[in-house]
Formats: sequence, C-alpha cells, structure tokens
Amino acid sequence: MTSRPDTNAPASRSAGHLIVDSLVAHGVKRTYVVPGESYLDVLDGLHHSEIETVVCRHEGGAAYMAEADGKLHQVPGVAMVTRGPGAANAHVGLHTAWQDSTPMVLFVGLIPFEHRDREAFQEFEPKAWFESGAKRVMVLDHAERASEIVAEAMFAAVSGRPGPVVVGLPEDIIREQVHAEVHPQIPVATGGMTVEDWKSLKAALLESKKPLFIFGGNDWTQEGATAFTQWLEEHKLAAAAEWRCEGTVPFSSPSYVGPIGYGRPKPTYDLLEETDLLVFVGTVPGDVITNGFNIRQNWDQKNFIVTMDPSLRGRSGPVTHQIVSKPDTFVRDLVRMDLEVKPEWEEFTTRMRAEQEKFAALPEARTDAEQSTMDSVMAHLVPALPADTMVTFGAGEHTNWAHRYFPTEFYASMISARNGSMGYSVPSAVAASLNYPERLVVTIAGDGEFLMNGQELATAAQYGATPLVIVMDNEEYGTIRTHQERMYPQRISGTQLKNPDFALMAQAFGGFGARVERNEQIADALAAAIEATRNGQFALVHVLVPQRSKAY
Repeated sequence: MTSRPDTNAPASRSAGHLIVDSLVAHGVKRTYVVPGESYLDVLDGLHHSEIETVVCRHEGGAAYMAEADGKLHQVPGVAMVTRGPGAANAHVGLHTAWQDSTPMVLFVGLIPFEHRDREAFQEFEPKAWFESGAKRVMVLDHAERASEIVAEAMFAAVSGRPGPVVVGLPEDIIREQVHAEVHPQIPVATGGMTVEDWKSLKAALLESKKPLFIFGGNDWTQEGATAFTQWLEEHKLAAAAEWRCEGTVPFSSPSYVGPIGYGRPKPTYDLLEETDLLVFVGTVPGDVITNGFNIRQNWDQKNFIVTMDPSLRGRSGPVTHQIVSKPDTFVRDLVRMDLEVKPEWEEFTTRMRAEQEKFAALPEARTDAEQSTMDSVMAHLVPALPADTMVTFGAGEHTNWAHRYFPTEFYASMISARNGSMGYSVPSAVAASLNYPERLVVTIAGDGEFLMNGQELATAAQYGATPLVIVMDNEEYGTIRTHQERMYPQRISGTQLKNPDFALMAQAFGGFGARVERNEQIADALAAAIEATRNGQFALVHVLVPQRSKAY
C-alpha cells in the first residue's frame, strides 16, 4: 500500500531561515549586523523578512545598538556578527548588557562544524570566551533545533535578572534543510509579593520616619512606572534614581529627589545613611550606589530589595527582606497598600525635593563672546526640548550635565551604559531614533568617546535616524584626568587629545554640523541643529569648552 504524504508536516526550510522566522515570532522588529560569510544563510532569511536589518560599521556599534534596543523594550535586542575578530569586537556590548542587566541576544557565525578544533580560519571557542559574561552560551550543532535554541535564548535573556545570551551558528549547520515548526515563546515568570512580603514591607514603612525608594534597571514598562510614581506621590514618599536610570519617576515629580551614583550631589550622597528604610526596586545596592561598597554597610540598617534575581548578584550591605519580583508585578501589589501619610514622610520628601530642584536649576544662558561652556549649552538646550525628548550617553564627565539638568519625564528617556563603557553615545542614539522616529533624541558625547564609534553616523544617515549629537570637546579624557590629578597631581600623562573638526565630520557623513567656540554661537547652533532633525537629518554640534570644567 502506498503511503500518502503528510500534508500537515511543516515545509522544508534551512535552519538559518527558521532562525529568522523564530525571531519574527518573538516580536523582534530590528537586528543590528556586521555581515560575515559565516552566517550568510541567516542574512538570506532576513532578505524577505519583516525584520529590519540595520547594517553597522563596527561590531561594537552593532552590539551597543542591540543593547540599547533591549533597554527600550521588553523584547531582547538582537545583534549578529561573524566569528573570531567580529565576535571579539562585539564583546564590549555584551559586557554592557551583563553589568546593566539588559536583555540581549548576540548571534555569532562560526566555522563549519567539521572544521572544529583544527585551528581553522577565525576559529575560537564561544563558551570559553563568553561564559563569564553571559547568562547562557549555546551553539547550534543540530539544525532541527534551530527554533528551539532561539526560544531558549530569548527566554534566558529576559527571565530572572535580564542579561545577554550568545548563540553560535556554524555556517554549514545553518544551511541544512529541516522540517520543523517555529518553537512557541516560553512564558517568563514575573514573581510578585507573597502575603509575608506584603506584610513585612507594610510594617517596615509604618515604622519608618524617613523611607526612601531607589529605582533602577531596565525591566520596567511605562505603565508600571506611572503607577509607581502615582503611589509615591499619593503617600508623599521619596524616590531616587540609580546611576544613569533617571526617568522612571519623572524629573518633575515631587517625589523625585535626584540621582545616586558616581559624582552624586552631596544631599543624595548623605541620603543612604540618613534614611531609616531603603527599598530598592529593580536594582540592588551595588558598587556604584554604595560608593565602592562603603556606604550603608551597617548590619542594623533596613534594606528591602525587590529583584527577580534570587542570588542578589552584586549586592552589598544588609538585606532585611528580599522580594522576588519584576518591578511591574511588584508595583501591581504595592498600589494596593494604602497607608496613612506620616508628617515625617512629607517633611523628609519635601526637604530632599527642594535640594534636587536647587541642584537641577538651570544656569545662566550666556550669550557673551567668552569660550563656550556646557553650562550655557544646557541652559539654552533644555527649554527648547519637547516633553518626550530622550537622552543617551556613554561614559565620562560630560555625562554629568545630563544627570544634572536633562528633564527625563518617562521610563527609558535616559539610555546609557552603567558599566562605564565609552563609545556608547552615538550607537545608542541611532537605536533610540530608529525605534522612536517621532521623538527628538539627544546624545551628549565626550570628544574621546565620540571617536570610538562616531562612524555609526553613517548608519544613522543610511537608515534615516535623526539624533542630535552634542560633542563636548575639552581635548582630554576628562574622567581619567580627574583621577590623575587626585592621585598624581600636576603629572598629566596619557590623557590629552588632539581632535579633528567634528562638525565637518558630521557634514561628510551627510548630516548637519556646527562648530561652537563662543557662548554667543550656542543658541543659533542648537536651533539650527534641532530644525535639521525635524527635516530628516541627524545633527552634530561640536562645542569647544575649557579643560577642567565640570557639571558638579
């Protein structure tokens, strides 16, 4: 008897094409790539896909863009690079995702399976390279498991404490034809407060005279952030931002009392010792918050920590109670907690809010012929910003102007690298602009940082991203110079720079460029730059400032 073909069997397709179809099923809208011959079949699958393929100029830029994507959405950011050198170049974005707890999946093309362990061209061992800085490292050795491994990677990136996942793709395996369906998404547990958690937190708040919430991480939604803010304001409670996480509680909220991190203003520096109850939501009291594991180390102090990471990785100091929950789920339970407002709460919050307002008050918008300053740039810029403006930046003293003055009014309005990674500003701004083309995206870059990935302005021009890039040029690696002056005063070594004309570079890449040397040039340059972004161009304003000038 002749058997009939199974008409319900999935159609044949290559493993590479199945990977693309699986990413579509997981809600991926965009992937950032530097092409390589090792994963040509995946690139071929992207040819007819609804996923936008953003071709980047360097693997570090591609990885940073994917990491920024992971901060902007609940879906992990996705980058694709080739073996050996390509994978090495992408490692910087992976480290950022690891320390910033950002969901991200890095696909790495590999040598053919049959060439393994023979010192083949660009061969390396993925697990040996990446396992210390990724949540999981997987290699596709069986083509029929392609969709399953995508589902596992996407799940691992967002479950628990979010982070990066690496998937290796041998070039011969991804070309194999398979009859396999797209693997469904794996549900992610979000935790939540138990009855005991709820009672313990309520009792601690009622006993407290100066409670302080510290929010952070990338695992929120705008709905959760809004509900959290409303509850804080109703109860006259104070909240501070983890370093480079401003915006979850709006800049203008009466409950927002400032940022806590490197270079923090003294009032918020003192807060950690003054408060009698700390509640961390979405983050932990780590190295930066505790100023090198030095603040808030007394075991009698009360710390509640809300995180989906049962290991409390990176935590320093006492733990009174851990609540295993993602921020939104915690807030869902928190808003049911109706507490009588204590006069002490309102007095504490009002006092600290007044300190924040004084700290964030804009300086004078100078229009004189003196050398331009970043204080004057911010004084001219901030009043011109739409309410939904986003800011991105990498690492360096130039970032402190954004910390101090930038009006972050919604979740993910500040996208930055909390691992202190330089070169992040331009790639993250490109990713933010591609995701939110209707918004103005401003990035503040240092001169040293800009040249690490400034070439991604070519990517901005190619795909229509329209960020406003402000380059603060003080002709030095300012943060390192500051450390140097403290430890080796008047012995400048290895920190001084000689820079090109960045405005001309921007014009060469196809954008708007303006060079600002005096305060009187700032207003016109910024107005023209913002207008250029409205007309579909990226814009760059090159600001020459004195050395040793600081935001605070």
